[in-house]
Amino acid sequence: MSQTAAPTGPDALAATAATPHTPLTDGVREALAISLRGCEELLPEAEWVKKLQRAEATGQPLRIKLGLDPTAPDIHIGHTVVLNKMRQLQDLGHKVIFLIGDFTSMIGDPSGRNATRPPLTREQIEANAQTYYKQASLVLDPARTEIRYNSEWSDPLGARGMIELSAKYTLARMLERDDFTKRFKAGNPISLHELLYPLMQGYDSVALKSDLELGGTDQKFNLLVGRALQQEYGQEPQCILTMPLLEGLDGVEKMSKSKHNYIGITDEPNSMFAKVLSISDVQMWKWFTLLSFRPEAEIAALKREVEGGRNPKDAKVQLAREITTRFHGAAAAEAAVEDFHRRAAGGVPDEIPDVALTGAPLAIGALLKQAGLAPSTSEALRLVEQGGVRVDGSTVSDKGLKLAPGCYVVQVGKRKFARVTLVA
Repeated sequence: MSQTAAPTGPDALAATAATPHTPLTDGVREALAISLRGCEELLPEAEWVKKLQRAEATGQPLRIKLGLDPTAPDIHIGHTVVLNKMRQLQDLGHKVIFLIGDFTSMIGDPSGRNATRPPLTREQIEANAQTYYKQASLVLDPARTEIRYNSEWSDPLGARGMIELSAKYTLARMLERDDFTKRFKAGNPISLHELLYPLMQGYDSVALKSDLELGGTDQKFNLLVGRALQQEYGQEPQCILTMPLLEGLDGVEKMSKSKHNYIGITDEPNSMFAKVLSISDVQMWKWFTLLSFRPEAEIAALKREVEGGRNPKDAKVQLAREITTRFHGAAAAEAAVEDFHRRAAGGVPDEIPDVALTGAPLAIGALLKQAGLAPSTSEALRLVEQGGVRVDGSTVSDKGLKLAPGCYVVQVGKRKFARVTLVA
């Protein structure tokens, strides 16, 4: 767990607090371990321990906040990394607040951007927000989740309130933010409304009196602004917990719909299962840590078995089954497992290349070329004419075949195989 050394600006608020002298109870120790599992930073950790101790002593649950801007109509499993952490803390008895940023979406989050993000219209935001909580409820317990919209307190602020809020934070501290600094030095435009985004997200923490705010590593600055504003308003500052950003199916870029490397939580069960199987053996262990609810000791034991010679595909099947079960139920997951075994029984070698392609539906000729199974599109179509191409065990005879998004075992001749994951 890393702490920020000699920080300045908002990071100064993350300095480590004094270590509590009270010995930790088993309950607090367990809660701290669950908090730390897979997280990038927990700041300040000692303050979080004190909050946990107080909650245990008083029986009053802590208020844990996660805000998501409805910038797209659906959630992918990369979003569920922080939702999983919320669910783990929810299961400890704490109050979780799922905040839909309908107001902040109209500003546009500048986090990680090198250009101004186009703000969404109210109609787009409302349409996207309709599905957000429904999908988040596949991870969170809806009966124990408080759902809020930040327009509740942001709209009534008005011009006077916005000016008073802006007076509580300086431009110098705002420009310490890495993406603002890079854009300023490069001469790229920074619109004034973008400077309001961290302030409004921070004000959410004031309005909700949150004890802990969760977010991805790209949200650290915004979360620290929340701590600063809570102090300005005379509140006990929240702690912050950041989670790593999940790499997508390509194993390189963070999971994103715009990068076509994602698994949507509403994907069909067989497609979801197959896409999880398509990730690399190395990437699998990070996914276990961030997406699985299995005990860490169980995951460690499974990893030792693989290192000792067990087929890594066995472990990946367990991960894919767990994730598919979470979003589609046990029956659909077992059907996906059976579908996988039917394909594997068709003479497919245990170890074949995994290839992720975009642009589905994709023509069979282009697929074979892009997957490295044919040197050119014309050669690929010649192979189809000769009956030398199989998809999921069936011979392809239609040169105009287009494959929809999903995962396919593609065979050319007797020896060339690839497991191809197609995304739109």
